[in-house]
Amino acid sequence: MRGLFVTFEGIEGSGKSTQSRLLLRGLHDEGREAVLAREPGGTAIGERVRDVLLDPRHTGMAARAELLLYLAARAQLVAEVIVPALDSGKIVVCDRYGDASVAYQGGGRGLGTELVREMNRVATGGLSPDLTVLLDLPVDEGLARTRARNPGRPDRLEAEPLEFHERVRRAYLDIAEAEPARFLVLDSRGPSEELTRRILETVRARLPR
Repeated sequence: MRGLFVTFEGIEGSGKSTQSRLLLRGLHDEGREAVLAREPGGTAIGERVRDVLLDPRHTGMAARAELLLYLAARAQLVAEVIVPALDSGKIVVCDRYGDASVAYQGGGRGLGTELVREMNRVATGGLSPDLTVLLDLPVDEGLARTRARNPGRPDRLEAEPLEFHERVRRAYLDIAEAEPARFLVLDSRGPSEELTRRILETVRARLPR
């Protein structure tokens, strides 16, 4: 029986990493088999690509080069981690996935959502999440969270201007509006415990019976 594929998305500082870890803990507490992955990264190859993508010294990276690097890391993660886990019946929780490229490179960089979607289908073999949790909040609040977490050390994407992050947020909301059956959109400014409870309940409802 195929497992369940759950992804977390959102702008910088939205709490994706925290909530994905809390979901994994909740699933393990219930005795369910689940694995956690992150993008870019999650494999030895992907982590090397991550270092290149987030290095603030790489300010001259072309938008298409950035997209292709993300897709390369994603293709490796799908082949090495996600598909084997799903095929063994496990729940896969992934911190970012294909929607991130649609939002960041398609919307934020202006490459266009349809181009990015088609390239992502090639990279992933058409693998789509069963559930995507979009944690939303105003851009200025999200960036303030990242600055508080890493004062004086923003990565290459965190250092982008406010207008870039506003385009990313708008793209995320447009994606969720177009696919309401797949998305759970939550205001990430709410209490962490309540967010975790709602996410866990939604995941339970999507599990194969």
